[in-house]
Amino acid sequence: MSEYSTPLQRSFAIDSVNTHYLAQADGDSPREGLRLDKALNLLQQAGWAAPVGLEEGSVKWLQAVIDGLCDVSSRDALTGLANRRQFEAAIAREVDRVARMGEHVLLLVADIDHFKQVNDTWGHAAGDEVIKAVADCLQECVRPMDLVARVGGEEFAIILPNCPPAFGQTVSERIRQKVARNPVAIVGGQQLMVTVSIGGAFAPQWVRSSPALWSERADQQLYRAKSEGRNRTCLEMPPLTVVSAEEKGMLFGGFGQYDANSGSVADLDEPKST
Repeated sequence: MSEYSTPLQRSFAIDSVNTHYLAQADGDSPREGLRLDKALNLLQQAGWAAPVGLEEGSVKWLQAVIDGLCDVSSRDALTGLANRRQFEAAIAREVDRVARMGEHVLLLVADIDHFKQVNDTWGHAAGDEVIKAVADCLQECVRPMDLVARVGGEEFAIILPNCPPAFGQTVSERIRQKVARNPVAIVGGQQLMVTVSIGGAFAPQWVRSSPALWSERADQQLYRAKSEGRNRTCLEMPPLTVVSAEEKGMLFGGFGQYDANSGSVADLDEPKST
């Protein structure tokens, strides 16, 4: 298996190495040929430490710099969680995998309750502490295989692969209770009690859905949790796979003219499944 997870990383690495050798051929130092000052400053601001024992400008050193830049580009600066870019890539992979393998995958979206009041009352520094504390709680409640991302100001998303519906409510309640029971220490020694509302939905099995439709289902459950009083979890737990009109169109679009309203496919004489 290649050490580069994406074609972009592989291309970046090849270009960097080529530039390194071109610089040596021209008689310049690797640093002068690559112009890495801005990249290194960015990594240092993110807390990146230069590799120990590697010669600056060597191929291994350059690879370490590339790996550091890839990590910085996929992480939320405040919490260290995955950022929206990494979340969107992950949810697209899960949609494809569910369509091919039919595995149960749960998407949770969590929103900090009354977060604006925290900022207005205690200031944005306190708000940042609340966000970091909630992020830590979320990360402690999931498995290493799960992805926790900060996708908005006070909004988080969690992708849980291989999560049977029977466990969905247990996982989401564990997260909610963990946040509610852990006070957040802010500047001045004050402690704040915060809560989160959580909505969730399972990806439709064996269906070529889309990240947007799946996320919309989870968001609808989050709105429901908010409207019912906050500090609660609401999950879409259908006994059978629920397929929207848009998803039916994506599923049957190649079989002739499809009517999303009637749910019929023209020119298709196959019997319908029950």
